[in-house]
Amino acid sequence: MEDADQGRERQGGLELIIGARSPRRWQDALFRRTTQLFAALVLALLLSIIVALAIAAAPALQAFGLGFFVTDAWNPVTKQFGALAPLYGTAVTSVIALLIGVPVSFGIALFLTEMCPVALKRPLGTAVELLAAIPSIIYGMWGLFVFAPFFADHVQPVLQRFLGELWLVGPLFQGAANGLGILTAGIILAVMVIPFIASVMRDVFEVVPPVLKESAYGIGCTTWEVVRNIVLPYTRIGVIGGIMLGLGRALGETMAVTFVIGNAYRIRASLFEPGNSIASALANEFNEAADPVHRGALMSLGLVLFVLTVIVLAASRFLIARLSLGEGRQT
Repeated sequence: MEDADQGRERQGGLELIIGARSPRRWQDALFRRTTQLFAALVLALLLSIIVALAIAAAPALQAFGLGFFVTDAWNPVTKQFGALAPLYGTAVTSVIALLIGVPVSFGIALFLTEMCPVALKRPLGTAVELLAAIPSIIYGMWGLFVFAPFFADHVQPVLQRFLGELWLVGPLFQGAANGLGILTAGIILAVMVIPFIASVMRDVFEVVPPVLKESAYGIGCTTWEVVRNIVLPYTRIGVIGGIMLGLGRALGETMAVTFVIGNAYRIRASLFEPGNSIASALANEFNEAADPVHRGALMSLGLVLFVLTVIVLAASRFLIARLSLGEGRQT
């Protein structure tokens, strides 16, 4: 009888526990379904953007075919459109921005994490982050009214004098020194992407275990040797992520580039010459595009920019995955 009573007590306690856990299971299931719905909404939004851009771009793609992407002609009067000039401007300005922005960002992050006095670390870090909060139109106005005149009067003549006659790179620094052009837009983009890349690099540099750096310093390594052999290998995935973040910002920047790039649909070897980008072309002409083919050409540019962004993100994820796999094999 005592064994039967104890069995009933255990069964009753088990039923109480199960009853108490049932609401939790229901809550977990509801939470899981809700998060799945949010993820599905993101995918649906992404697909809807692609479909909308493709439908809007259909008139231009049907009229010009694949030749639209290899032609630099852009004349709304004769209804001749080609995406090559904006593609060229977008690619070149983004490359210039990374060539300038990545080393500067690396130097800023390295100084803030390894060599900056404690009293200056927080103010300087805050100042770098504040640069990211400045609206792009402010960068554009500063570039047009302040930087471009200074660049034309003091920097472009020097570049022409010392680099314009060099073999291979000379044609890049020839032409009229008017302050506006591909190079100016690339420099403005570099100023804009530096806060993003530097902030990410600083954050990933700070997660390196101090014991690793202290051990390297203890055996006589210099600061550069510690950074090259300890910090960078430990944080390279985060560094690549920060660079890709900056590249995505450079590809899609609109107003700042529109102010200083010159907005000319042509391809020239000189970086001093005016050019155009996909984002600036959309900003300049979308409101006036009444013809379906003209509007379709602009939407095709938007579709190309979207695809470029997806390719950049996919390439970054692939590279990060390969690096992670390599680290796992070494381990």
